[in-house]
Amino acid sequence: MKLLEGIRVLDLTNVLSGPFATLHLALAGAEVIKIENPKDGDLARKLGCVPDYNRKLMGTSFLAQNANKKSFTLNLKAPEGKDIFKRLTATSDIVVENFRPDVMARLGLSYDVLSTINPRIIYCAISGFGQTGPDALKPAYDQIIQGLSGEMAINGDERLNPLRAGFPVCDTVGGLNAAFAIMSALYHRQKTGEGQFIDVALLDSIMPLMGWVVANLMIGGQQPVLMGNDNFTAAPSGTFRTKDGYINIAANKQEQWEAVADVLGVPALKTDVRFQERDARKKNRKELTPLLEAKLSERETVYWVEAMNKRDVPSGAILDLASAMSQEQITHRNTFATAHSKDIGELRLFNLTAKFSKTPGCVETPPPTLGEHTQAILQSMGYSEGEIQKLREAKII
Repeated sequence: MKLLEGIRVLDLTNVLSGPFATLHLALAGAEVIKIENPKDGDLARKLGCVPDYNRKLMGTSFLAQNANKKSFTLNLKAPEGKDIFKRLTATSDIVVENFRPDVMARLGLSYDVLSTINPRIIYCAISGFGQTGPDALKPAYDQIIQGLSGEMAINGDERLNPLRAGFPVCDTVGGLNAAFAIMSALYHRQKTGEGQFIDVALLDSIMPLMGWVVANLMIGGQQPVLMGNDNFTAAPSGTFRTKDGYINIAANKQEQWEAVADVLGVPALKTDVRFQERDARKKNRKELTPLLEAKLSERETVYWVEAMNKRDVPSGAILDLASAMSQEQITHRNTFATAHSKDIGELRLFNLTAKFSKTPGCVETPPPTLGEHTQAILQSMGYSEGEIQKLREAKII
């Protein structure tokens, strides 16, 4: 059995935050019907590092977020398109969109309208700032939210700040927040029979992700300190130079600090008043780090990682992305799966990373070509070949 078997999702989303949310639903077994404009579909179809794939409307950005989904092209500005969407809503469980807050109302397809057709519908709207408030109608991309949330301001160090995260963290966490909210609403509906409207904002979503930093300021009155790769909670905890590169060490407990000193052969540091206690080490980390790196630079990273982990000190190499993706643990966990696309060939795609013992989720079908499932879905709704052809000629599909 699939976790979300029998659940139908109408996915009106584009690019990343929404498609990332619905990807999790699709991997968990929901039928996700991706509603796309007939001309060129999701903008992500044109985004990626392989121009040939972009021309095929199968850009790598699209491929990353759309496995297990069906593509249904529909012109929602046309009355016939609205009618088809309303018919689909009557047989669906979830609607997800990431337009600006006024778009669906202008189309005549707001939650208020759709819930009269299907009171059990769960409608999730994802936007930059939420459906209400002074900034609700402003345009927003991930980097705009990174800047407005304070996330960029806490990254880097005195040499490089502000600094954006190396991937669209606000879009991604917004999508995760939406997926969590949808699953919660499904649970509520199971108990009550009621659908509901869900308002997810990227700006809201990123705030709890910065929890400790925000709490230190909001509750403790402590402004964030730019520390680069150092961890503000402890020392030594951060990135250190070795003979052939760098190592991450997280000696957050007193016994872990003492184990680091023993492994590096500098036991005298354990009783040095500058480093003996946690708060002292944090205060004097700029003096401690070069003393540790002098020893770490004598051996390769792999040696120190093994030695530290044997003493229960969390540590690890700093891998480039290709090495990270191919490491043994990732392979063992089936973090990625392969699927065959008729237009591209073998694809390596994201699997569902939560491992369910009774209802596992996985990649079953590759990301769809634009409109790949339009005809089959219309036929399942009772449309004849002639009616479908008329819709195609009128550019409704």
